[in-house]
Amino acid sequence: MSDRLTSAGCGVEVCLTSEAPAPHCPHGPTLLFERYIRGAPSGEKFYACSACRDRKECSFYLRYGEKMSEARQEAWANITAASQPTYTHKQFCKRLVEFRALPMSKRRFCESCSLLLLPAEWEEHSQHRVLQTVTLDQLTRPTHLLHPRENKKTNAQYLFSEKTLQFFLSQVQQLGYDRVLCVGVPRLHETIQSQRAARLSQLDSLLLDIDHRHAQFYSEEHFCHYNMFNHHFFDGGSASDACLQFLHRNHGTGIVMVTDPPFGGLVEVLCHCMKKLFSLWKEGLPDSCQETEIPTLWIFPYFMEQRIVDCLPSFRMLDYKVEYENHPLYQEGPKSKKRGSPVRIFTNLPTDRVVLPQKEGYRFCDLCRRYVAPENRHCQKCNCCTSKDGRTYVHCDLCQKCVKPAWSHCESCRRCEPRDHVCSQTQHLGGCYICGHPEHKRRECPQRFSEERYSGAERKSGKRKRKREGNNEAAQPGKKRTLEQKQKFKKQNVKGKWKQGNRQQGKQTTF
Repeated sequence: MSDRLTSAGCGVEVCLTSEAPAPHCPHGPTLLFERYIRGAPSGEKFYACSACRDRKECSFYLRYGEKMSEARQEAWANITAASQPTYTHKQFCKRLVEFRALPMSKRRFCESCSLLLLPAEWEEHSQHRVLQTVTLDQLTRPTHLLHPRENKKTNAQYLFSEKTLQFFLSQVQQLGYDRVLCVGVPRLHETIQSQRAARLSQLDSLLLDIDHRHAQFYSEEHFCHYNMFNHHFFDGGSASDACLQFLHRNHGTGIVMVTDPPFGGLVEVLCHCMKKLFSLWKEGLPDSCQETEIPTLWIFPYFMEQRIVDCLPSFRMLDYKVEYENHPLYQEGPKSKKRGSPVRIFTNLPTDRVVLPQKEGYRFCDLCRRYVAPENRHCQKCNCCTSKDGRTYVHCDLCQKCVKPAWSHCESCRRCEPRDHVCSQTQHLGGCYICGHPEHKRRECPQRFSEERYSGAERKSGKRKRKREGNNEAAQPGKKRTLEQKQKFKKQNVKGKWKQGNRQQGKQTTF
């Protein structure tokens, strides 16, 4: 799901401008992708799951323009039905009221099923791992009960460390917001709700998350089962209405969005869905208001900065290093990264308004008008604090910019590269993959639909022709195939049948 080429010279990009209705998989509407090959004007378009990068997790695949058979529609309808939660959100809320009324000795939680158990269900879960007592405090902190999901190719869940959690809470309060839209940030949401229940704070929050397990702990006003990669509310109109009411409260003022999406997700898709949330929020603002974006704090790795800024020009990266308690590298400790966590905050707020903790070494740069990390030094030539990854960058006069300290200028590549790099293997991947022009991408290339370029069908037919000619080298009158030629022919024949079988079943390469 990247628009960069692989080593084989091919890649996959998402098509966000398609007007045709997309088919559904268990994770909601699918996305339209296009697989392309270097030098080819167009490639194969297909629909695939928006949430899962691993086809083993969701194998939905449909070629663009292909009609799905009734048998296949029925099969996917059954798969979608089987993947739904055991209860609806309303039923979960009713069960929670009954569960809270039980004495603590009868409040049990099935860790195997991630389900709060009522007494009538104990026998059914007798062979599972069951927590025998659940306190009211644990009910307000479900992330301490639920085991985080760890599949990095679907929806791996990393939870804020206590230090990072307190930082976000303090920032929201200092900035003067009264409610937080938590998109994929369950630990922040539960902390806000627990403080609100204890009357320690008036701050309110709504959680939008793809993990339906949270539905059994929160009311419909405080949780929506939501896919942030296709802007899909699984519970339909009731969930979207709850989100709208939260966004439009107080005529849309006093709200901030905090989002922590999976790091493997496509930035273009995330920005596309974020803009849809911005549009919903804009509907509740007075006509005289010129604001178009919800004040946002987006948590993402620093090396995705350029992609985020390209999609959302109003966003800027802060130096604060976000830490997670259940990630071995993105936290403090002996196994953590030497330069600290690579996860940062991107925001459309004025950078001088977000105050980073000075006790951790962050300081305010008067020239840049923002708080910077202790290792980030202001470069007079670049006129900004340039460090990104936790090291102090150095200025290269030939490149006319600051670079990582371990890099040096390479005359062959005409830019700074790691000292041990191989020039032939560091070709720049930016620009157009059809004509090579650095100023535009493949999708905007004027040669993409040129009649002078060969089509995909011609390319495939030429490949088959060459293959047939190669197989028939010895199949001429008066000549016999050698044993080596026979083995080669057999191997190619088996491989061709295997590929054809995979295409018929829709088992394409994982993207």
